[in-house]
Amino acid sequence: MARPRQHAPEALHAQVMAACDAWLRENPVHTLSLRSLARDVGCAPSTLLKLYGSFSNLLQYVNIETLDRMGAAVSWLEDADPEPQLKALATAYWQFAQHEPHRWQMLFEYPLADEGELDERQSHIIDALFLRVESALKAHQPALDDAAARRMARTLWGSVHGLVQLGLNDRLGYWQGQPMEVGELLDQLLSMTLNGLRYLSEDS
Repeated sequence: MARPRQHAPEALHAQVMAACDAWLRENPVHTLSLRSLARDVGCAPSTLLKLYGSFSNLLQYVNIETLDRMGAAVSWLEDADPEPQLKALATAYWQFAQHEPHRWQMLFEYPLADEGELDERQSHIIDALFLRVESALKAHQPALDDAAARRMARTLWGSVHGLVQLGLNDRLGYWQGQPMEVGELLDQLLSMTLNGLRYLSEDS
């Protein structure tokens, strides 16, 4: 892995990431501070600043770890057929958000890096995840060109993300006294989208 600033020991970096992980399992990121984190790993706050350059950079490494975990959660789907693969990707996204809500929320509430090595690493992971969606869409409908698949992947995942966000916040409403199931809505979204794509070549 790429080393944090100042080429500090990997062991300390691992301790810091483990401490962040333990915190985010129970608490949102805005309750975490550099001072409390330094106390948890047994060092001075200045040591962490020398290691990462800033608290912001430290949190970017947490985001990278989160993106890596999301990628690992769907790595087993690479050889699946397009429709079950896309449905499983959406389901895995929902399950990750349920199981690690504070990590998941941090990706969208805390800005990603916008320059340098951290930006490159984050962009590479995000692009790889989107490429999975684009490839599955083109395999499902070969008439899609690269530009159309790129747009559709982001439109589709924006819809998936919206359902997941609303589901986490219990904002999807009720049916017959029961909360709407995010899994069922994701399945419906993917089915409608993929069924529509089947007729793309006929309409072109």
